[in-house]
This record gives sequence, structure tokens and C-alpha cells, in this order.
Amino acid sequence: MTLGGAERLIVDAAMELVSHGHKVHVFTSHHDRSRCFEETLSGAFPVTVYGDFLPRHIFYRLHAVCAYLRCIYVALCMLFLWGSFDVILADQVSVVIPVLKLKRWRKVVFYCHFPDLLLAKHTIILRRIYRKPIDYIEERTTAVNVDQLNFLSINLFERKKNINLAISAFVRLQILPGTALHGQQSAGATLTTAGGYDERLRENDLEELKTLATREGISDRVTFITSCSTAERNTLLSECLCVLYTPTDEHFGIVPLEAMAAYNHIIDSNSGGPTERIKHEVTGFLCDPTPYAFCDAMAKLMLDPKEAEKMGRAVHEHVVESFSIKVFGQNLNRYVLSIARDKSD
Repeated sequence: MTLGGAERLIVDAAMELVSHGHKVHVFTSHHDRSRCFEETLSGAFPVTVYGDFLPRHIFYRLHAVCAYLRCIYVALCMLFLWGSFDVILADQVSVVIPVLKLKRWRKVVFYCHFPDLLLAKHTIILRRIYRKPIDYIEERTTAVNVDQLNFLSINLFERKKNINLAISAFVRLQILPGTALHGQQSAGATLTTAGGYDERLRENDLEELKTLATREGISDRVTFITSCSTAERNTLLSECLCVLYTPTDEHFGIVPLEAMAAYNHIIDSNSGGPTERIKHEVTGFLCDPTPYAFCDAMAKLMLDPKEAEKMGRAVHEHVVESFSIKVFGQNLNRYVLSIARDKSD
């Protein structure tokens, strides 16, 4: 254990658990008694070291691989050299989770910092190759899904729905300078456009949208789904980061309400019916219908996941309180009764 923030967290967690009457034992791959947190020497809990002989890097490279190997070694030693633990708290390196669960009675709690999967840079081919198996392991062992960086557009494939705005905003997101998005986060983002499609109608623009995605060089990261079922739509809503609603001057717009019911953020055009239902920067974003404005809102959600999560809860509460079927029925009933009781014509 060194003197970093992640180590401080584990020490604080151990001390708190001890204060609540739990017996705590800390296992680590390194503990320098001359340079460590005082609590680890206080006797409040034992600290056992395994694997300190393993390298932390190879010629100042491969830090992640070495960290994985050291942590796996610690987990194996715990598995075979120690008896039962009621609960195991692991942090940072999730590869130990399946190792510790080789004994089925082991209950593992993983404290997930913001995952390397979403932080690590994938700027060159060699680095992408190096990170691919590591990212895969982290995704599989923590349920962190890069698809959560998927933006979703649900609309009829018709020109008046302005779906090209979603594609153009997504294109701009890839080249947005001066932010943390210039790298892995934007590289891991995808766009899904789903909606009704009838090839007989002249106003359909599906082929134009596909051509636009190809011309802008993002066709491999844009998915078009035509006439999806309700179940498919619900799955898309549950897996996306937010919904881009691009029509302007809509009378109502049911999609924003469906998205909010699924805890989704909405990025919407600042016109028409949606302005009555979306609270700007509280339950979504009301933007000018330009790629620049939509892109800026998309970047805000990607750069601040905690705020995005907070907004997701506010979104759901807002739609349940104001637009649920129950509320709709109550309001409609009240209006009908009011009209029926009115003596005037």
C-alpha cells in the first residue's frame, strides 16, 4: 500500500468497519512500513503482503498488465492459504473478482472507481491492441459497458424529423478540441438511430442518412434500425447514455416522455411541445437545432458522469410526477367532471 488516494480509501474503509465491530484483514501486494498510512501500523487490523517480488512495470511499460498479475497473485494466495471470510472488499483491479469467487461461498464487493476502461487513452494502434484484452476483462467483471456511451435517436425516418442533425452533432463530437473527449471517450461513443420506415414514402431519408454517415467517416459507429419492436425500443432506451430528439416545432413529441420514463436524459430542440416538459439542464437540454449546440450538450453528459446520473434520477421523478398514466388519468377525470358539472354550454 502506498500513499495514494485509492489506498487512503481502503484504509478509511477498514477503519470504519473496525469501528462498527467488524474484524478486518487487509491483503496487498506492497506495504512499506517506513512509508505508509499510520493506521496500517496501529494494530487496528493486520496487513498481509503477497507478491511484492513481482514487477510493477517492465522497462517502465506494461503497468496495467503487471498490476493485474500482482493482484491475481494476491487473490490466489487468499484463496488457497486462508480460510473463510464473510465478505471480501476489493477495489481498483476487477480481475480478482472471478478468482475470489472460485470458492462459491465467497461474497465479493467491488468498489469501482471511474473505470480504466473509460479513462485509458486509445490513441495509437499499438495501445489499442494492448488495452483490448484489459478492457474486455474489466467490462466483463464489472458490468461497465462501453455501449453506455451510445447516443440514441428515435424518430420516423423522414426528412422533417431532422435526423441528420444527430449525425452531424455526433461527427462534431469526434473532433471536439480542448476537452477530455479528445481521445478514448469520443472514440468509444456510438450513435443508434431507430424508427419507423416505409420504403413506399417519398419523404423517407434513410439512404441519405447512411450516405451522410459514410461521407463523414463514421458509418462503422452509426447503426440504423428500422421499424423496431416495442421490446427492442425499450432495450435501446435502457442501454443508451441519452436520447437525441431532433425534430423542430413538434406539437407534442412522445419520444422524450418515453425516454424520461426510462431514466434517460434528453437533448431536444428548443421549440414546440418538448419545451413544456423538459427543464433545461435539470431533466434534459433544450438546444438550438444546430450540430454545435447538440454536440456541446452531448459532451457535458460524457464529461460529468456523476451529474449525468443525478439528472437521470431527476428525469424519472419529473415524468412520473407530471406525465405518468396515473397522473394523466387523474387530470383527465378532473377535467371531464368539471365540464360535466358546469351548467353553461
